[in-house]
Amino acid sequence: MIYRVRHVTTYDYTDPVSVSHHVLRLTPRNLTRQRCSGSQISIVPSPQISTTHTDYFGNVLTFFTLREPHGRLTVQASSELEVQRSEAPDFPRSPRWETVQGSLEDCSVEVLDAYQFVFDSERVGANPELAAYARDSFLPGRPLLEAVRDLTRRIHQDFRFDTKATEVTTPVETFFEKRRGVCQDFAHLEIACLRSLGLPARYVSGYLRTIPSPGCARLEGADASHAWCSAWCPDLGWVDFDPTNDCVPSDGHVTLAWGRDYSDVSPIHGVLLGGARHTLHVGVDVIPVE
Repeated sequence: MIYRVRHVTTYDYTDPVSVSHHVLRLTPRNLTRQRCSGSQISIVPSPQISTTHTDYFGNVLTFFTLREPHGRLTVQASSELEVQRSEAPDFPRSPRWETVQGSLEDCSVEVLDAYQFVFDSERVGANPELAAYARDSFLPGRPLLEAVRDLTRRIHQDFRFDTKATEVTTPVETFFEKRRGVCQDFAHLEIACLRSLGLPARYVSGYLRTIPSPGCARLEGADASHAWCSAWCPDLGWVDFDPTNDCVPSDGHVTLAWGRDYSDVSPIHGVLLGGARHTLHVGVDVIPVE
């Protein structure tokens, strides 16, 4: 599937911002199943300084600085990419989940890369209560990916999507107690459950293509920024799971970036002088190209 993706973010400030520094993670990654043929970022007002490089996790970062007073900031990221449908691995044939911890003793580059995702991060830490919740899926001797898939299903079943229930800084434990939140919360919870069992798990940010109901026109800007998680399996590598939608991501998911949790992959992050209050509008379009 070939997509044109447009992500427009607008900040309207009640008081002018005199100086601001921002970092963007809005360029899709190139993966085995995903190839980005072109990406462009447009910023209004035009920044005096703008640079691009990759971070520790291999995500593309764009830094920019605005040195003139402004009451509005608009960032538009446009990309064209091909996302191939991928078949899920044979979950029952994956190794027993208890053996994965032992496999992390290998000192290969691949295993060391996975091992760093076992430890606590800024927003996701191991928790005995979450380990107990996860163990209902991780029965003794159960294949790893089969257990993760069952955990994904249970999180989708036990928790409700509610855009007003949490904020970007809401801890995993609060979401676990309230049982309501957004895709960021669903992803953080599954990652926390896996890490609580000593298993590597990382946070993935991207886009989700939405399909209108039959007879309904597609609404501009109605697609979504999205988040899901990825579990590491020996010999197979990283396998994505989407607990918000109870699915294994395929060609309807576009990957932007990954890290330990949301704090590593925030699409737009900034430091401002002024602009104490603001309103935010975000519109996303994931448009299939015939």
